[in-house]
Amino acid sequence: MSDLGDFTPSSSPSTTDADPETDRFEDSAISAAGHDSGIGTIPASQGLKIAEDGDDTEIRASITAGNRSAVRLGKYLLLSYPDDEKLFCRITGLEYVQEFHTDDASEIHVRRAMRNGEVEERDYKFLATLEPIAVLYGDGDELKRRMADRVPKPETTVREATDTDEIKTGLKMPEDGVFLGHLAVGGEKVRTAAEPPTIDYRLKDDYGAGDPLVFRHTLVAGGTGSGKTHGAKNILRQYLGSARGYELDDGRAISPAVVQFDPQDEYAQMHDDNPAIEREDERAFEREGIAHGGHSDTKAFVPKVGSSTYSSGDHRAECVEFTIPFSMVRGNKWLVAGSDLNDNQYNALTYLLDRFFKQHGDSGSYREFKAFLDDPALREELDESGRVHEATFDAVKRRALGFDSVFDQSAPPITDLVSEFVRPGGLSVVPTYHINDSRATEVVVLALASLLVDQKLSNDPEFDRIKETPLVLGMDEAHNFLSGADSAQGGKVIGKFAEAVKQGRKERLGLFLITQDPQDIADAVFKQINTKLVLNLGDAEAISAVNIPANLAGKVPYMEKGQMVVYSPDNSEPVELIGLSKCLTKHD
Repeated sequence: MSDLGDFTPSSSPSTTDADPETDRFEDSAISAAGHDSGIGTIPASQGLKIAEDGDDTEIRASITAGNRSAVRLGKYLLLSYPDDEKLFCRITGLEYVQEFHTDDASEIHVRRAMRNGEVEERDYKFLATLEPIAVLYGDGDELKRRMADRVPKPETTVREATDTDEIKTGLKMPEDGVFLGHLAVGGEKVRTAAEPPTIDYRLKDDYGAGDPLVFRHTLVAGGTGSGKTHGAKNILRQYLGSARGYELDDGRAISPAVVQFDPQDEYAQMHDDNPAIEREDERAFEREGIAHGGHSDTKAFVPKVGSSTYSSGDHRAECVEFTIPFSMVRGNKWLVAGSDLNDNQYNALTYLLDRFFKQHGDSGSYREFKAFLDDPALREELDESGRVHEATFDAVKRRALGFDSVFDQSAPPITDLVSEFVRPGGLSVVPTYHINDSRATEVVVLALASLLVDQKLSNDPEFDRIKETPLVLGMDEAHNFLSGADSAQGGKVIGKFAEAVKQGRKERLGLFLITQDPQDIADAVFKQINTKLVLNLGDAEAISAVNIPANLAGKVPYMEKGQMVVYSPDNSEPVELIGLSKCLTKHD
C-alpha cells in the first residue's frame, strides 16, 4: 500500500464532471460577536476554590485563542469582583486540554498537522493555573491590599495587569526608596500604559514603616559574568545620592558613608562618569529619580603592604596610602591568630599579647612583638610555671610570624585617617588587587572592617565620626572573609559580624555583601540578611543556599546578564527584575 499522499480510492467518481469551485466545504464564521475585554474567563467546571491552604486553592483561567501566544508563566492577572474589588494573581501553570472527544494522536490527525504546520486552536482549551496573591480594594483615594480571602464568580473576565498602581500594590512594592531595577517576567520588562511604561522596583529607605532596609543588610549573589559588580555599583550609587540621609537619635539627618572593599580594583571607577551614558539616558534617569554619574567624593584608600605598588590608571579618584598599626591587634587579637590555631593555642596568644601590650603600651610595634617572642627566657618561664606549654608557645610563635609586610609600614596609620576614611556622603574604596599575599589581604580587610564594626557597637567609642555616621559596609568576595571556618580565628570573626548584623538597625550599620559563593557565608551572618539579589548562578548548592522561593530558584540558572531575583520579605513579594543595561558610573 502506498503512503497516504499517493492513495486514490478505486471507487472514486470521475473528476471530469466536478466543478472545483462548487465542490468545496463551506466555511462558517464562528467568531463571537462584540469586543473581548480581557484574555479569557474563569470557568467553574475546571475548579474554582480559594482555601487557607494554598495547595487546596483551585483557580484556572480559560484563555481565548487569540490571546494564547502572549500568555507566559509568571504574568500578573486581575479578576474583578462585582463590588469593584479585584483579585491580583500570578500564572503558575499552562496547559492544553482537548475540547472534543477525539484522538489527536491518530495517523490522520498527525499527518494533517504535519502538512498544515498549524494547530487548530479552537479544537483545544488553553488553561492557565492562577495563584492568588492579594485582594485589591479602595480606601478613599488609596488603593490597598489584603490577603486573598474571596473566590471570584464563575465566568469572571480575566485581564492582564497593566496599571502601575495595581501591580505595585498587588506585589507590596514601595513607591519610593532605593532603585534596584525594573519589574520583569520571564526576562522581559513588565509594560504598562503609563510613562515611563516600565515599573521601577525600590527598596524601602525611610522610617515610615520600620527601619530603612539598608540597615537590615543586603546580599548580591551571582556567578562570573552575571553582572553582579555592574549591579552593585548601580545600587551603591543610589546610597550616595545628594538627597539621601538617615536620622540620628538627636534628630539630625546625615548622609551615609560607603566603605567598599574591592578585590578586583573596580569600585574606585565610581568616581568617574560612564562615557557610554548619553543625554537621553540622563533624562530617563532623572524622570525616575535615579542618581547617576560619577561620584566626585570618591577616594581610594590604598593599603601599604611590603613592596607592592598600586596603579590608579583606571580611575581619577584621589589615592590615600595607609598602614595597619600593630596597636589595632590589642583589641582584635585574632588578626594574628591564623586560621588553624585551636582554642588552647588562641588562649596562649591572648595571654602573650596582653603581656606585650602591658609592657609596651599602644606604641608597641610588630617588630618589638617579634623580639618579645624571641626571648628564650620568656618561653622557659611560661613553660615552667605551667602557664603556656613550650609546644604551644612554639605553635603560637609560628603562626604570629610572617606579618612584617602588613603592620607599621611607611605610611600614615589608618587610625589617624578616620575622619577622612568615613565621610558623610563619601565613598571610600579599599583596593586589595595589588596585594599578592592572601593572608595579608585577609588581615587588611578584617582589621578595617573590625575597626568600623567595633566603633559602631561601642558604648564608649574612640572615634565619634564612625559612631555617628550612617555606614554602608560593602564587601566583595565576602565568602573569603565571612566563612564559617572551624577555627578559633573563624569563630571570633563570625561572632563579631553576627553581632554587627543584629545591631545594624540600631547603630545604622548596613552590610552590603557581594559573592559568587553564598553557601560559604556563615549561617550566623547569612540568616540576618533581609534583602537578597540573586543573579545567574550555575551551582545547585549556591542556588539552594540563597533560599529563595522554588518558582524563582528554577529561573536562576537561565537568567541573562543583569536579570535578577529579589527576595526581600519586608519590602515586597518575591519578584524578578532587570537591572539597568548601562552602569551609572564608569565600569570597565
